[in-house]
Amino acid sequence: MQIPYIDLNAQYQSIKSEIDSAIEDVINKSSFILGSAVSEFETGFAGYCAVGHCVGVNNGTNALLLALKALDIGPGDEVITAANTFIATVAAIAHSGARPVLVDVDPLFRNIDPVLLKMALSQKTKAIIPVHLYGQTADMDPILTLAEKYDVAVLEDTAQAHGATYKNRRAGSLGMMAAFSFYPAKNLGAFGDAGAITTNNANLAENVRMLRDHGSQQKYHHDMLGYNARMSGIQGAVLSVKLKYLDQWNEARRKIAGWYNEMLQNTPIVLPLSNPEYGHVFHVYVIETDQRDALQKYLSDHQIPTIIHYPIPVHLQPAFGYLDYRKGDFPITEKLSDEILSLPIYPEMRQEQVEFVCEKVRDFFSGR
Repeated sequence: MQIPYIDLNAQYQSIKSEIDSAIEDVINKSSFILGSAVSEFETGFAGYCAVGHCVGVNNGTNALLLALKALDIGPGDEVITAANTFIATVAAIAHSGARPVLVDVDPLFRNIDPVLLKMALSQKTKAIIPVHLYGQTADMDPILTLAEKYDVAVLEDTAQAHGATYKNRRAGSLGMMAAFSFYPAKNLGAFGDAGAITTNNANLAENVRMLRDHGSQQKYHHDMLGYNARMSGIQGAVLSVKLKYLDQWNEARRKIAGWYNEMLQNTPIVLPLSNPEYGHVFHVYVIETDQRDALQKYLSDHQIPTIIHYPIPVHLQPAFGYLDYRKGDFPITEKLSDEILSLPIYPEMRQEQVEFVCEKVRDFFSGR
């Protein structure tokens, strides 16, 4: 049995007529940059996230960057985020001109540790970026309490948590702003790069709208130095169609994760832990084992692809050598980088496929 890590074509085939019609409408209108399709998605996604405003942009990294710029963050400022994240989170901080400050993650749920976060605060701290990694939100209440006490902004990195909840509140509505990526493999994925910023602050939303379009509210009138970071009409149309199915797909991911949890019991691997107060959407299903590399090869030999999220921690990447972090600074993140492995998961995955993956995982540990 050959199992893809993710099957985007299966998802497309399930809604093909709707997708094709939506794309055809954009083409017929020649509305390729922003336009009505993007506006309709922005309205729909704002409603879905229970916020007042959504601004579509061209990718998730620029969503983070433009949000930081809208918050007037730049040289001389510090922005705190998790050491256990994709490089884009930290790169956006660096591109804003601010200095990234990293903290380790908690040992249970693998998101930013609020206790360590408090220790990292300084007079230069301007914002905190909690990363909702793997589909589960960070522990937001203590983060928001710290932010209010020390008067710093909270910008959620929601690239992996479309539809996730924290104590019945939707990810993307918890901080002052939130940044989303709609990379094709995300729970809500475009047909290329796309992203968005959500917020309840009308002024911040307007600043982002200007920043994404060369600092302009009116064509050829530029009130600030902005960027070319506009969402395309086709991506807006695709995302509007897919948004209708997001909750259904997330529920399927939870069901598949439940199958994995049940079938991988009594094996020497660490299974992902879900906080019962959070609505985990399992963007990825991540296990941990000190035999990770050998297990990955064994699964590959049996036509089961896996991914490591992420093999080299951000603080050990050459691009961030100037931050002067060293091996050993973030022990939990570093241990994860040596032991984590993401197994195949996507909404259309069948139970027999999950059974096959789990059978091979058990075979590996039994020595067969």
